[in-house]
Amino acid sequence: MPDHECQHHHSDEKKRKKRMKCAAYIAAFAIFQVLVIVVFVMVVMKVRTPKFRIGDDVSVQSLTTAAGNSSSSSAAVTFTAPIRIKNNNFGPYKYNATTIYFTSDDPNTEVGRVQISDSKASFMSTKKLHVNVSVSSATLASNSGVLKIRSKATMEGKAEILWIFKKKKATKMDCVLEFDVSEKTITSVQCK
Repeated sequence: MPDHECQHHHSDEKKRKKRMKCAAYIAAFAIFQVLVIVVFVMVVMKVRTPKFRIGDDVSVQSLTTAAGNSSSSSAAVTFTAPIRIKNNNFGPYKYNATTIYFTSDDPNTEVGRVQISDSKASFMSTKKLHVNVSVSSATLASNSGVLKIRSKATMEGKAEILWIFKKKKATKMDCVLEFDVSEKTITSVQCK
């Protein structure tokens, strides 16, 4: 084989290897981009349901009970409830006005309600509100010195992801507040 043919063959071989290397880099970059997009969609773009709860730091203003006849008694409680709307999305959660209903041990007996105005919880943050609540009823009876009140609500709104995509999301509150009648204090707040 003459020298110039050998050099030409060697040059073609180099070019082929160079093209293969370039193709491998392009393929690796494309795979990396696909992985980045998949992770982005699965983590960042996933719309999570916000959490809607009453916080632990409830402040009791007054708590009174009155014994009625042998089968009934009544109670009245005024307290400040810290409402927490936790938004774990990469965008704000704009929620509609919501009513929180308070019931006695019998879940169908409403003893009070409070209105939350429409607003928004910023992305990856917790919106904190304080509402004044007054509940009273002949059906609010204390059982062994403990008064239980349940709070229930459904908050509806839209989660915006990166201020582009919007998705409707509803979140529910279901909490039980226990008050110590003799101490006139809150003993626990348990939310589902």
